[in-house]
Amino acid sequence: MKLWGGRFTKPTNRLVEEYTASIDFDQKLFEEDIRGSLAHVKMLGDCGIIEPDEAKVITEGLKKIRKRIQSGEVEFSVTHEDIHMNIEKLLIEEVGPVGGKLHTGRSRNDQVALDMHLYVRARTLDLVQGLLGLRESLTSKAEQHVDTILPGYTHLQRAQPVRLAHHLLAYVDMFGRDIERLVDSYKRVNMLPLGAGALAGTTFPIQREQVAEELGFKRLYDNSMDAVSDRDYLVEFLSISSLIMVHLSRLSEELILWSSEEFGYIELDDAFCTGSSMMPQKKNPDVPELIRGKTGRVMGSWIALLTTLKALPLAYNKDMQEDKEGIFDTVETLTGALALMAPMVEGMKVNEKKMRENAEEGFSNATDLADYLVNKGLPFRQAHEVVGRIVLDCVQKGITLLDVDLGAYQTVCPLIEEDVYEKLQVSNVTDARKSGSGTARERVLEVLRKKRKEIDETLDWLNTVIY
Repeated sequence: MKLWGGRFTKPTNRLVEEYTASIDFDQKLFEEDIRGSLAHVKMLGDCGIIEPDEAKVITEGLKKIRKRIQSGEVEFSVTHEDIHMNIEKLLIEEVGPVGGKLHTGRSRNDQVALDMHLYVRARTLDLVQGLLGLRESLTSKAEQHVDTILPGYTHLQRAQPVRLAHHLLAYVDMFGRDIERLVDSYKRVNMLPLGAGALAGTTFPIQREQVAEELGFKRLYDNSMDAVSDRDYLVEFLSISSLIMVHLSRLSEELILWSSEEFGYIELDDAFCTGSSMMPQKKNPDVPELIRGKTGRVMGSWIALLTTLKALPLAYNKDMQEDKEGIFDTVETLTGALALMAPMVEGMKVNEKKMRENAEEGFSNATDLADYLVNKGLPFRQAHEVVGRIVLDCVQKGITLLDVDLGAYQTVCPLIEEDVYEKLQVSNVTDARKSGSGTARERVLEVLRKKRKEIDETLDWLNTVIY
């Protein structure tokens, strides 16, 4: 007999049970479900809605069930549909009919909403921790390579020389914004929906504030219909997760390119690579490739939930059961990617010589030659044309700007003098960019200090968040 079966004259069709049941995946929420139930039953007892002795019996029963589930003793049943009904059925078997009083003043609608708020709240902090670890790895690697110079690229063509530290710090900032988004979303996750009932509240004199304090929620929903139907925080979580995966994918793409023989800028640690079953010489960057590949499934979960919600009337609808699998898969995918990326960055070897050689080739200092002429009084457009002709001549001769004879320079433009060779050294080219956010050594060191402070501030925030 179903726990809700009093109104029905026939048992549920077996195919319906299998199709509508969510226990196969929402059993992942058993800790959150029991934690929410413990707070709820304590409030019921304290408010006199059930007897204190009954609340104590139910509490002890829930704790026993939690231990049984943790030890793997419990086999969940599709007949009882979801984690909430499975636990309630186990409770009644454990403590008798008094277990049925646990659901007083509560619906599965606000119960599942509570479970998801608890789950996403904890996972939000896990992701902040994971991003913090990645920022630490990238920042440490940047500190080791302040004086390593490589070509910066636009359109995947060599553009201007930059410091490797500067390049890596771009990702430090990307993941910093991801942390900011998670921290900001936390206040919308950290809301208590319990007390909304099925959609209209409850006639029992419950104390939502007590449950909120017990569970560490800082805010309560003002509208019961919104409380049971709100999935905005899940959409936001998936949106932020998608953007994190995009950032991880971009970093992965560069690790893949840089570790190829064509670039030869880095070597990934063997622990994060695999071989070929046929070609014994191969060392494949499978981890960053998979991170790049799994980005699509996270973005897909985000779009899927938006699509599910777009035409739903208030309040709860069974469609909302579709919110969970995408969330669970996203959490597993993203936490795994972060856990792998941090040590992979930390362990990669940098080929400083190859990076510098490539920076010195390919005319990445051409803009500085144009700037040099501007400082000599030539309008930039004219300087641009002059340097373009010089570069074309170098390409045809197979030489670099530093190989051009001074006489040849002065034949094209008499404003060029001996000091041009010092200006075109790649170290000086990077150091000339002293503007804010530039690649000059002093600016990079300033940013590194700033990023260290940001990492410490995030760690402080994590340590002060109590729930």
